[in-house]
Amino acid sequence: MLDLGRLRALHAIAVHGSVAGAATALGYTPSAVSQQITKLERETRTILLERQGRGVVLTDEARHLVGAAQELLAIVERAETTLEERRGTPTGRLTIAAFPSAARGLLPGVLAALTQRHPDLDARLTEVDPHLSIDLVAKGMTDLAVAHDWDIAPLPAPEGVEQAFLGEDLCDLLVPEGHPLAAGRRAVQADLVGERWICQPPGTVCHDWLVRTLRASGHEPDLVHQAEENHTQLALVAAGLGVAMIPRLGRGALPPGVVAVRLDPLPRRRLYALWRTGAARRPAITTTVGMLREHCARTV
Repeated sequence: MLDLGRLRALHAIAVHGSVAGAATALGYTPSAVSQQITKLERETRTILLERQGRGVVLTDEARHLVGAAQELLAIVERAETTLEERRGTPTGRLTIAAFPSAARGLLPGVLAALTQRHPDLDARLTEVDPHLSIDLVAKGMTDLAVAHDWDIAPLPAPEGVEQAFLGEDLCDLLVPEGHPLAAGRRAVQADLVGERWICQPPGTVCHDWLVRTLRASGHEPDLVHQAEENHTQLALVAAGLGVAMIPRLGRGALPPGVVAVRLDPLPRRRLYALWRTGAARRPAITTTVGMLREHCARTV
């Protein structure tokens, strides 16, 4: 009989593309994941992974087994959901993926409240880019995701994934003290022509939104500095090296030398919780989504 834990390890490698990625997602060491695969190969008398450069690729037999593993994991999830629903209280492990500013500005309060009110629930957080987190939910690698989208870049929810609107996060134009726009503290998109921009790297939701928004207003943005962390962007603005557009959630107090300017129309992003349809009745999901809404209303 195939071991479910070993199938879960193989499935995680397929989803994350590497043994190291699977280990991080499962909370194991890479060595432990490799041992699980070795045992599964012995059980199935099949080679499941092949070396390719510094990484590994799944064999055809492994890809077939991954499909079966996903079906089995979905059955187990439904069984666990039914049991938790019958108990009527949140229990067991709940894995949550959230984008960085939500992980910093929203989730600490939610996780603390969950721990206090529901001690039998083991909620665990991982910081992940929004589009990646949705894929992890769809593939069963995380239970719940907190993601966001913008009006010109709607959030795609794949089949089998449900979502709930949590609230809106407003966004300000941040400029160095002494900048011409700092005095009036208000601006329109036409005022942004010729600015030197500090933003997130390409491929991130916020980077794509900024570029598309500025291009829609009729000019090509000059992206001079790129940094993933909002605090790094703020430091660059404070040094007078450019301007940035940063949402308020998780931003914290502005450092000296940085002024917030209200842009008209005011940019805003929508916040969502997403989970698999098969787990929709699970008390851990419904309770956490309700608490996210509650904290979001107070935070953003």
